[in-house]
Amino acid sequence: MLAGGVILAVALWLRHDSQTSNLLILQFEGHQAPGTFYISVYILIAVGAVMMLVGFLGCYGAIQESQCLLGTFFFFLVILFACEVAAAMWGFMNRDTISKELINFYDSAYIKAVDVSGSPSKDSAIKVLDVFHTTLDCCGKGDDTALFKQVASTLCPRKSAEDFLKSQSCHTQLVELFSEKLYLIGLAALVVAVIMIFEMIFTMVLCCGIRNNPGVY
Repeated sequence: MLAGGVILAVALWLRHDSQTSNLLILQFEGHQAPGTFYISVYILIAVGAVMMLVGFLGCYGAIQESQCLLGTFFFFLVILFACEVAAAMWGFMNRDTISKELINFYDSAYIKAVDVSGSPSKDSAIKVLDVFHTTLDCCGKGDDTALFKQVASTLCPRKSAEDFLKSQSCHTQLVELFSEKLYLIGLAALVVAVIMIFEMIFTMVLCCGIRNNPGVY
């Protein structure tokens, strides 16, 4: 139950973290910023909440010395463990996809923001870039054109010309941001998986003990 509470707290923190939420609520030209990252977070929230409920079931089953309740507890543990493994595999396979989707979203606004032809979406593109630059303390893509450097003072108003040359690429910052978050999710999933393995072992030992020595337990 405590482990489920910790996992739920970590997942809720990841869901409402200011850096990721500021970026993932952005909209540009009718398109929402890609929210693939939240899939893994929602899985953690669900697992944490269910773990707390299942933990109560296990405690009650142990107190009542009920093989039926402990068997049900074991069954739910197996299901949760399978979900954890599936989520870990999904996260590993999509570890680069999340940052790439946000980079593409940034680049689409970047192109419109430096458009000299007076695109109708230029103002909204500048606002989108401003959120990226402010949230990540970055500016540009790292391989910026001469045109972008000319208007960098407008797109990155908090940076002087000297600061712009030293500033981090937003591409790099996005990769680092979501790599750190996915690492934390993976660590949480690993801890939960280890706890579940011990839970399943102890549950089976207790069930066997109750069946073989009903008067002792």
